[in-house]
Amino acid sequence: MAGYLAQQQGGPDGASIGAYLLHRAKPHLPPWLAWAGTGVAGALGNWRWADSAAAGVGLTLASVALTGVTWWAGKATSQQRRLHSAITVAAGSAWLTAACLAGPAAHPVGDLYLMGGPALALSWNIRMVLRQNTDATGEGTDKGLLEKVGLARAQLGAAKVEPNRVTASLAVEAGEQTNDDVTKSLGRIASALDLPTSAVRYNPDPSSSRRGELVIVPEDMLAEVVEWEGPSNLGGSIAEPLVIGRYDDGAPLVMWLPGDPEAGRNSTHGLIAGGTGSGKGDTAQNLLTEILSRRDVIVWLSDPKAFQDFRPLLPGLDWAAEGGTPTEVLVAAVEAAIPARTRWLGAHGYRQWVPEAAEQQTSGKHTCRPDGRPCGCPGMPFLVAWFEEAANTLRRMGDDAFTGIAQEARSAGVSLIVSLQRPSYDQMSTSTRASLPSVIALGCDPRDEGFVLPDEVLAAGAHPGAWGNRRPGYCYVVSPGIPEDRYASPGRTCRFTHRAVPVMELLAQWAQRNGATADPVTAGAASSVAGRAYTGRTATGTEQPAPLHAVKDEEDDAMADNRLLVDPEDADIDPEAELPDAEQGDDTPIFGQETGRKPSPEEARRLFAQALEEFEQEGRMIVGPVDFKNWCERNNLSRPWVSAQLKEAYQEGRLEATNQTGRWRIIPALTAA
Repeated sequence: MAGYLAQQQGGPDGASIGAYLLHRAKPHLPPWLAWAGTGVAGALGNWRWADSAAAGVGLTLASVALTGVTWWAGKATSQQRRLHSAITVAAGSAWLTAACLAGPAAHPVGDLYLMGGPALALSWNIRMVLRQNTDATGEGTDKGLLEKVGLARAQLGAAKVEPNRVTASLAVEAGEQTNDDVTKSLGRIASALDLPTSAVRYNPDPSSSRRGELVIVPEDMLAEVVEWEGPSNLGGSIAEPLVIGRYDDGAPLVMWLPGDPEAGRNSTHGLIAGGTGSGKGDTAQNLLTEILSRRDVIVWLSDPKAFQDFRPLLPGLDWAAEGGTPTEVLVAAVEAAIPARTRWLGAHGYRQWVPEAAEQQTSGKHTCRPDGRPCGCPGMPFLVAWFEEAANTLRRMGDDAFTGIAQEARSAGVSLIVSLQRPSYDQMSTSTRASLPSVIALGCDPRDEGFVLPDEVLAAGAHPGAWGNRRPGYCYVVSPGIPEDRYASPGRTCRFTHRAVPVMELLAQWAQRNGATADPVTAGAASSVAGRAYTGRTATGTEQPAPLHAVKDEEDDAMADNRLLVDPEDADIDPEAELPDAEQGDDTPIFGQETGRKPSPEEARRLFAQALEEFEQEGRMIVGPVDFKNWCERNNLSRPWVSAQLKEAYQEGRLEATNQTGRWRIIPALTAA
């Protein structure tokens, strides 16, 4: 070492080289020193015990004992090192015994010393060199890493290296540690590797409490923003995977909605959850555009935000409803469609919806005819009931508004999609949350992680609370059909910008012309509840209000024709006729008071039936006393009178009770027809 320091300080070259070689040779000298020491010990022993039989017995026993102790002491090391050590000690002690009794130079004791001794010493030198090379390639580093994080005795298996993904089997010490210890160490492993926490995951083996797979993704491929350019499978079936983004290792991020009996995959409902600014809108657009691009699905959408994100897609929707009463009607329509669709599927021999159910039924295997002949019934497309900003609907209708749908719809070929920021138990009932097996979890408050992801996924390393709203579009997807070891893998959905709007409009036009239309069973169930509020997707898309200049031109034409601009309901009034006599209550036509004009029973029924018809024509199928405020003021009637008429209409079957107190659903007048 002194010579090495002299070299650094500018000493003589010969001394420096010699010191360097001595420094490099030092780790390899112990086996050779042991060889030389054994030779000296053999010569001294022969001088002392050459003619002693007792010494021969003692040396033999000592040789056996020393070999046994070496084997016993090596149980904590690897099997190779244990065996190598025992062979070396046995050979050395046996030679020493022979040298003490026969002499170190006697034949063949001397030859064995000169040939076998260097061979054993070189074997230890070779072992040391190989161990150093192995450490340089990673094995020693892995052991050091595991030791740092508290898993020193864990055994790492062979690593499987994929593009931007390394997977290695891991087994912790039996009886001392479990998979939970590995899970708790993931943060320290990520710190040791200088990676984000989400880049290190652990997938426990379901059949073992101490074995699993450690997954490391060294490069975050999600940092680059990818803009949406169009659907992945235009004209495909809704039963095929929906591509909504990519994983951090570059693999496509997909999910399925319908089930597949061949693959053993169940149909599913979905929850999209994420805080403000987490990219929930873009994620919803990714999923909805994928759905609309398929040929055998229809979409019913409720959006209290007046379709702020989805307006370019409106022509492709089968039914679009804003928040409030229209959404209440849509919920009731879905509830009515479920048993009707289930009945149709069962009658045609389908245990669950499959793509064949969307085609015309021309097979004797799927027929509703009792004689087994093909029935030719129109097919039934898959139905997606989407509730955007569902917290608004839940506040209005109660936290169990979707419970019945979530529990019963999957067998009817209906998938419920609920999107909201925080699916906590004070907003959504536990029964509804338990019936939403699929979830797209975006960035959120760390305290909300348990509301959106299962505990086992969080334990495997998923941490959406680490993103918050700082990484829009980052998400975890848990859904049937996705391998469980992917649940804790972060993904990212595509970004929707202003450049995506023309493509979305083209997609809506394609769906309008080529997409599925509601089958008679689903449309009939919806119409029986919603009446004229449900029209289905039309060939011309959504109706637009007339331009202002057209209204002005019509008024000018009326003035030119000397026509009076009066309301149609006032056209038959004679302006010269005497006013009718005052009736009881005409002096206080104030809404909400007990007093008011009291019509005859016959007139009351006629007026109330007329009011229900007006609401039905407007598509307002869920009503209560508050909805009759303007109507009461117009007809000089009181609120208590309206409440009494509502109860009477319910008893006559014109109204149906809802799950909200004081709210009634209008049964369309033409339902029976």
